[in-house]
Amino acid sequence: MAPLRGIAAAGGCSQETLAVQNTPVTIVYCVVGMPHRDGPAEVVVPFTARFSARGASAMRAGSLHFLADEGVSRVLSTVDLGALNLAGTLHLTLAYSRGLIRVEGALLTPGAITIK
Repeated sequence: MAPLRGIAAAGGCSQETLAVQNTPVTIVYCVVGMPHRDGPAEVVVPFTARFSARGASAMRAGSLHFLADEGVSRVLSTVDLGALNLAGTLHLTLAYSRGLIRVEGALLTPGAITIK
């Protein structure tokens, strides 16, 4: 698969701290490889993510699939907060643009509590 032209190379990271259950949770998403097309309508973006709170942390790595040829493309992702010693699940809306993955929205369940 060929890399996409005009997309930033690996190494772009975004970081955000959200208040979840009155606890600061830091979320870092990094693009760790060259995004590439998977067919005409999809961009595959390799990433790592780190979630940390109260001295606990969790890592995630993989690939996210975004729509190609969009200024900003979005996907949904979930994070079980048990690894951070918090209850619930964080539902994230992730946006990909200009070589960065960033948290655009966050909802905590149970309770459907808007975090961002």
